Amino acid sequence: MSAAPAPAPAPVPPAPAGAARPAGALPSRLAQFYALTKPRVVQLIVFCAFIGMVLAVPGLPSARQWLEMAIASAGIWLVAGAAAAFNCLVERGIDARMKRTAWRPTARGELSGGQALAFSALLCAAGSALLYVLVNPMTMWLTFATFVGYAVIYTVILKPLTPQNIVIGGASGAMPPVLGWAAMTGEVGPEALILFLIIFLWTPPHFWALALYRVEDYRKSGLPMLPVTHGNEFTRLQVFLYTLILFAGCLMPFIYGMSSWIYLAAAVLLSLGFCAYGFALWRHYSDQLARKTFRFSLIHLSALFAALLVDHYVL
Repeated sequence: MSAAPAPAPAPVPPAPAGAARPAGALPSRLAQFYALTKPRVVQLIVFCAFIGMVLAVPGLPSARQWLEMAIASAGIWLVAGAAAAFNCLVERGIDARMKRTAWRPTARGELSGGQALAFSALLCAAGSALLYVLVNPMTMWLTFATFVGYAVIYTVILKPLTPQNIVIGGASGAMPPVLGWAAMTGEVGPEALILFLIIFLWTPPHFWALALYRVEDYRKSGLPMLPVTHGNEFTRLQVFLYTLILFAGCLMPFIYGMSSWIYLAAAVLLSLGFCAYGFALWRHYSDQLARKTFRFSLIHLSALFAALLVDHYVL
């Protein structure tokens, strides 16, 4: 029998009009807004976008191209942060019932819905303007479409509707290297789509490993995550099967000719490691092993893209 949902924390009452601002209040408020952007997630997004930018430029980028990459990264960071803030706004009630997210300023009532919405709109407008004016319109429209895909289609529609939410919604999360590629070339090439495919296949085993050891949180939230709707054993099997499919996807850069043996060696080793974690999780489950699988998934993607970067410059 599932436990009854924990009550949402009471909102923090606003300070009386004219009250003196306590020391450190402004930095604290800025930290609250910064927390809405989900900094660690956005860092990975920008890193993947940056890899797409670098791979789109043959050889060492010129000073002008480095500047373009910096501007594009800033614009993508702003729009990604806007999407994260909007997600915190929409899910503030759900976040308040989950241990993993109850600390968020919107869940705690430290920031109002209006403040979160205004902050999200400001970041999205600033990032979109930066990309449109200083990068190119295609990158701006692709980045804005990614915002809509994550903040609206995934968060508002898919996430509460289907246990396949993370699979379908993973398309938005897989867009960063495509955005990076478009920023430098003004188009979407097959190489960018290969990078998209890798992240798209990586997302389900990454997220379901987290959902396995956070299943009670998701049960309380009412979200139809796979471990809640289909059970632990079925989800573990899906994690393992996806690591096998991901292994094949990770070979595509080498097969297509956009990388050499340096990347291939890293891809094989990292993918074998992920498959080993997936198999162990399937056969001998524990929350500790699910946590290790989740953490390794982050290492897998980061190291895989770093290997692409090294390969691009060494050979």
